[in-house]
Amino acid sequence: MKRNTIILSRAFKSIFKRANIARSKKISFNTLLMVLILVFSTGCKDYLTEDLKGSFSSDTFYQNDKQAIQAVNGVYDAIAFNSFDNAIWVFGDVASDDAVKGGNPGDQSEITYIDEFISDGNNGIISNYWVFAYEAISRANNVIAYVPDVPMDEELKNRIIGEAKFIRAYTYFNLVNVFGKVPLKLLPQRSQATIHVPLSDESSTYLQIEKDLSDAALALPVSYNSSDIGRVTRTAALAMLGKVNLYQQKWAAALGYFQQVEALGIHSLLPNYADNFKLSFENSSESIFEIQHQTGNNPFTGSALNQWFAPPSEGGYYFDAPTQSLVNAFEISTTGEADPRLDASIGRDGQLWLNGEIFNSTWSPTGFLTKKHQQPLIEIPSSLKGDGDLNYIYLRYADLLLMKAEAFNETGQADSARANLNKVRQRARASFSGTPPVDLLNDITTTDQNALKAAIHNERRVELAQEFHRYFDLMRWGKAEAEASLGPDFNYDTKRYFPIPQAEIDANQAINP
Repeated sequence: MKRNTIILSRAFKSIFKRANIARSKKISFNTLLMVLILVFSTGCKDYLTEDLKGSFSSDTFYQNDKQAIQAVNGVYDAIAFNSFDNAIWVFGDVASDDAVKGGNPGDQSEITYIDEFISDGNNGIISNYWVFAYEAISRANNVIAYVPDVPMDEELKNRIIGEAKFIRAYTYFNLVNVFGKVPLKLLPQRSQATIHVPLSDESSTYLQIEKDLSDAALALPVSYNSSDIGRVTRTAALAMLGKVNLYQQKWAAALGYFQQVEALGIHSLLPNYADNFKLSFENSSESIFEIQHQTGNNPFTGSALNQWFAPPSEGGYYFDAPTQSLVNAFEISTTGEADPRLDASIGRDGQLWLNGEIFNSTWSPTGFLTKKHQQPLIEIPSSLKGDGDLNYIYLRYADLLLMKAEAFNETGQADSARANLNKVRQRARASFSGTPPVDLLNDITTTDQNALKAAIHNERRVELAQEFHRYFDLMRWGKAEAEASLGPDFNYDTKRYFPIPQAEIDANQAINP
């Protein structure tokens, strides 16, 4: 994108220069038109084959450890939720059965096309997310390519490269699960060969993701001192390796990585489920990989989710509205008490909202709003609503336990599967205010593999509600479950992946439309 800007800038400078000459000599319009045609017909060949250059190049920037750290910090920033372009929630939640677009009917209407699986390559949400993701990859590629030559402490150097490889792997993991075949760009975007890259099949992309994560796991520390908390750790790389293998149904390999995470003894469940989504518990023992946000910074580093999901009474846009289907997935006792995760996750009639007031169902077209990713007004007032402080937890220990349970069940180890599943349920039960009802969130005891699979799948839905995972779970679970959950408008064979943006097809000469 930057390269094209330079090309056009140089071309138009040439045009304007010749146009000024034309005006001074009173050349006719037809003559000027011929000049413009000549500029593009004779000059563009040189412009289009010239490698990208800039006044502030990577060759002159990567000179010391301070600049290397600044560069990798920029990679972290590229995956944050500080802009609407990071629309992974649209794919993860809205495209699933857990949420609808929400908001005003005409606002961001292209999200509705995604929800209804009728979007095409010209959809702005899809196009913007593609650009967003490849910007993160481009920044990571620069760090991976240039930091090795920086004169600095070798351990720090390797750590920085490991951080960049993890984020590149994380981004490609999202891309391959949204789009399927994607260009696998692994080098700085400075030449025709590195800009125009063909589509890679899913297996090749997964191989690269695993390689990056394996490299990261070797280079990253298990923990950091207070000044570096929030950076990617070895446990994050190992847990992601487990998740990547789980998505490929390589159950034994996935279990091996999850067990390596547990052997390090770093992570555990928080006693209270709701604390995971509070400012005072950021980067807790349950968090494995957490995307950082901070309010009040220039450049902007806050979370825009705080505004996108908030009710109109707080200056919010009330998007990502939960469905009745999701609410119904939570257990309710015979005396009417709900799984405590329901009201920690979703605003609904008769229950307290974030600021202590009673939730008003008119705030949402479905009658519900997500409570996660939002902060009370005492922390972020309405005037700063789009500059939230709250981090986004992509991967937490409860998720790992449920993935372990799934892998154990798929390999016929029902006892181990139930043990991991029930740890998550026991924490949910312990989060109940007061004495929990006797018939709420009891241990799962079935030994039937299919029944246990259904229990694990539903547990993932309620435990991870509104955390942007549901659609990807449905897709990896396959055609039958995806179509049953998403209804008659969804055809797994034709709608499994979203279309590659038309702008990328037009610009990338290595892609065959």
